[in-house]
Amino acid sequence: MSDKKFRDFALDHIIEEMIDTVSNSKDEIFDIGEDSRHEFEKLNQELLETKEEVLSLINEGDLLERKVRLSRVRLSEVSKQFQKYSEEEIRKVYEQTHSLQMDLSMNREKEKQLRARRDDLEFRLRNLDETIDRAEALGGKISVVLNYLKEDFKQVSNVLEDAKEKQKFGLQIIEAQEEERRRLSREIHDGPAQMLANVMLRSDLVDRTYRERGIDEALSEMKSVRKMVRSALYEVRRIIYDLRPMALDDLGLIPTLKKYLATIEDYNNIEIQYTSLGEERRLEPKYEVALFRLIQEAVQNAVKHAEATFIHVKMEMRGETATILVKDDGKGFDPNKTKKNSFGIVGMKERVEMLEGELSIESGIKEGTKVTIHLPINR
Repeated sequence: MSDKKFRDFALDHIIEEMIDTVSNSKDEIFDIGEDSRHEFEKLNQELLETKEEVLSLINEGDLLERKVRLSRVRLSEVSKQFQKYSEEEIRKVYEQTHSLQMDLSMNREKEKQLRARRDDLEFRLRNLDETIDRAEALGGKISVVLNYLKEDFKQVSNVLEDAKEKQKFGLQIIEAQEEERRRLSREIHDGPAQMLANVMLRSDLVDRTYRERGIDEALSEMKSVRKMVRSALYEVRRIIYDLRPMALDDLGLIPTLKKYLATIEDYNNIEIQYTSLGEERRLEPKYEVALFRLIQEAVQNAVKHAEATFIHVKMEMRGETATILVKDDGKGFDPNKTKKNSFGIVGMKERVEMLEGELSIESGIKEGTKVTIHLPINR
């Protein structure tokens, strides 16, 4: 078998493995959804039973409370006129009152435990309902990807001549997509999801505080909840902005870039200097998106990996050329050593090459990093 045929065979094998993996993932997600649905039904039934028990205990407690009040009145009468009653009668009234008070105390404690169980079940049901929705949505997306892989992906092998490059290209795309999904999942889980879960718990606490401590304490708790909601909203907006800033379509590249850099500066507590030279004008959407993403990736690398404290971003538009310079004072790296999973730089190179531009990266250990990009914007 020739080298080319062997590479093509290997690539076809990889594609088949990918299809099998995606198919298995779809089945696993379906199983997760079904298991969550069964658990949801089970917990929902348990919740209904718990609510009935709580209602029954409330009615029973109200009845016991009335009996305790009557018994206390009887006890008061006996205490005031104890000479009219025998020692046995007085003891019997005391014991009856004590027994009713104990029963009432146990009733209230059990009611409190059942209420806590009810709240926990409702919280778990909400999480399961969200899991079911996400599983269904993800299953639908995987079906689309699976159809694409089965019908269209094999055509890529007919377009690219070198099988090794085709394999590397396909795997990089998939790994980059999975890394982005993991990043978004982590950000949503650690940010808005956690905050909203805390909001739900604190909202229950507001109700309990109002009943037990009064309106002033409840208002204080509500202010705390409002602050948490505001933080969650900020996190959601930041994630959406990272995915696609809407201002890019409405205001253009320069205002959006200034706002983005100011946000990064405030959020990460670092100094960012922005310089704009030449004419500030609107470009075709593909160029504005490309320039914004390139600057975004370079800045994110400086913030996350280089641990920079100062970043200088300069953009110059002269005639039919745009020049970008992003320089930081971070820890730098050795450009001759390829880092594992360095998809950010790979993505930058592919985007620049796609637009027929030039990219150069100058860096050294403890010497910072300088990224220079030249893009033609006349095509």
